[in-house]
Amino acid sequence: MNHLSLIIKREYLTKVRNKSFIIMTFLSPLLMVGIFSLVAYLSQLNNDKTYQISVLDKSGLFISDFSSKKEEKIIFSPMEDISVEEAKKLVQEQKKYGLLYIPKTTNIDDFSNSIIFYSEESPSLVVMEKIEKSLEEKVNNLKLKEAGLDAKKIEDLKIDVSPKLETFTGEETSKIGAGLKLIFGGAAGYLLFMFIIIYGNMIMRSVIEEKTSRIIEVIISSVKPIKLMLGKIIGTSLAGITQFFAWIILLGVLSMVVPAILGIDTSSIQSPQQEMMTQASGQDMQEIVRTAMVELHNLPVANLVIMFFFFFIGGYLLYSSLYAAIGAAVDSETDTQQFMLPILLPLILGIYVGFFTVIEDPHGTVAQVFSFIPFTSPVVMLMRIPFGVPIWQQIVSLLILFATFMATVWFAAKIYRVGILMYGKKPTYKELIKWLKY
Repeated sequence: MNHLSLIIKREYLTKVRNKSFIIMTFLSPLLMVGIFSLVAYLSQLNNDKTYQISVLDKSGLFISDFSSKKEEKIIFSPMEDISVEEAKKLVQEQKKYGLLYIPKTTNIDDFSNSIIFYSEESPSLVVMEKIEKSLEEKVNNLKLKEAGLDAKKIEDLKIDVSPKLETFTGEETSKIGAGLKLIFGGAAGYLLFMFIIIYGNMIMRSVIEEKTSRIIEVIISSVKPIKLMLGKIIGTSLAGITQFFAWIILLGVLSMVVPAILGIDTSSIQSPQQEMMTQASGQDMQEIVRTAMVELHNLPVANLVIMFFFFFIGGYLLYSSLYAAIGAAVDSETDTQQFMLPILLPLILGIYVGFFTVIEDPHGTVAQVFSFIPFTSPVVMLMRIPFGVPIWQQIVSLLILFATFMATVWFAAKIYRVGILMYGKKPTYKELIKWLKY
């Protein structure tokens, strides 16, 4: 065990003292915050833009509405009765955003395909959404009036139906809560996926470097291969966790400092898609926020944190042992490609199963089966837990995961023991199977 602790310490210090490791620890958060700040700044510039739109209403039915209408970021300017060509030329000369032309018609139904919006280039979807909403509201009111119906009375008679969601045990849920659970589970699963990809490759490269420099021949004379492999996995994992926490701290500090320095109000930034969703939503935003806070409070936070830790460690150790075995089997990083696909496929499958089955049915057969398969369970189970998974299922899945890790370490150590002393030849899958028998 003394050798193991020395190897862990050596691997950890070698990684954290590496210049590229230190540079990327500080540079990565800076780049991420910088890109976010740039996008936020550009979005803020776009939000400050106003759209000047002229309205040529030949029908005379909409002129009063657009004269008094005040839309956010849109300024409507009714025009006098001139020809369409003259109006287009005038709008271009005044460098306005566009011209809304409403022709004269005797049939209200004709408005559905006769109104034209002229502009220099393709108009904004948000702008068109607001114009269409305004026109539809007026046309529908005119249609109801033509039929002898009171539009206001009909509007008052409308009832919004939003069924409450509740489990058989009496626990209240909501659509917003389901969305939040999916976000938490998806973030946990995706974080594990990225951690395995980044630091699994680091372990593999470390083994390849020591193997090609022949340092491994000296080390292996006094240390058992399995201890060397475990030392590399644990040491690199600790370095990765150190870098990960450093990123969290730096991102937290920079995300507050950089926007303040640049004068960017991130709370006021809203994408066109968000604006359209806000308009489409009939719910009051304060009610949505209140429901979201209640759902956040009801999330099984303790369960999430504890199981995230165990599944994160178990999943990472499982895949890291495979990465170490691959590094021992080859002489260069270019030779690893043939062995990488079988490792990455279960991870990718776990992500797809998580996002395409857990979102639809977190307690369905497919989601449950893949949450017990050790090569996909770290991702799928983490995405299922926010939806409420029985503790016994979580424990069984963990036991299977760590048992598989122990078995994988044994197989990987067999490959590692032979592979670290093999040079000059690309191993095949058939040869790897032979190494397991040694």
